[in-house]
Amino acid sequence: MRGPETPPRILIVDSLGQPVRWAALTRAARYYASGKVVHDLGDTRFSMSGGLQELSGERSCVVSSSIVMIRGRHRSPSRGHVGLSKYRLFARDRQICAYCGSHCSEADLTVEHIHPVSRGGRHEWTNVVTACRSCNTRKGSRRPEEANMPLLYVPYAVCRNEGFILSNRRILADQMAFLQVSLPRHSRWAQG
Repeated sequence: MRGPETPPRILIVDSLGQPVRWAALTRAARYYASGKVVHDLGDTRFSMSGGLQELSGERSCVVSSSIVMIRGRHRSPSRGHVGLSKYRLFARDRQICAYCGSHCSEADLTVEHIHPVSRGGRHEWTNVVTACRSCNTRKGSRRPEEANMPLLYVPYAVCRNEGFILSNRRILADQMAFLQVSLPRHSRWAQG
C-alpha cells in the first residue's frame, strides 16, 4: 500500500529573483497570509484548505504558485557556497562514472578524489568526481595519469542556482526553467 504522496516544494525567491529556499506549502501559505508575497512566478498552482470562518462558515483556502517571490533581499549565509555531499555530487555528474562512462545506480557509485586525500588532495567540488566501484578500486590512491585512466569530464564547483537544482529530487519543470536561466554554460544542468 502506498502512503500519501509528498507534495512538491515551493521555490521561494527574493525580490531580486535570487532563490532563498525550498519550502513546504504550509510555509508558502504563511508568506501569503503575512502579505510578504510580491508575485507568483510559477505556472503550477497548489491549494491548501484551512479552517472554517466563524461568520460565514466557509472554509479558507490558500492557492500558491510553484515559484513565489517574497518582499526584500535575502542574503544567503553561505554567500553562494554549495555544500558538497554524495547525493549532490552524483546528481552533478548525472550518475556517470568519470572514468568508464557507465551510468550506474546510486548504490554502485563512489565519491572519487582525483588527487587522493592520502596524497594531500582536498575534499572539494573541483577535486571529486563520480566513479563506479570498479574504476575507483582500479585507480586506488594514484592520480588519473598515473593509473592511465583519463577523466571523461572535468569536475567543477556548482553555483548557487545549480545547488538548488541538486538539492530537490522532485523539481517541477517551471522551477527548473527558472533556475536554469542563470546557470553557467559549463553546468551539466544548463539549457543548451
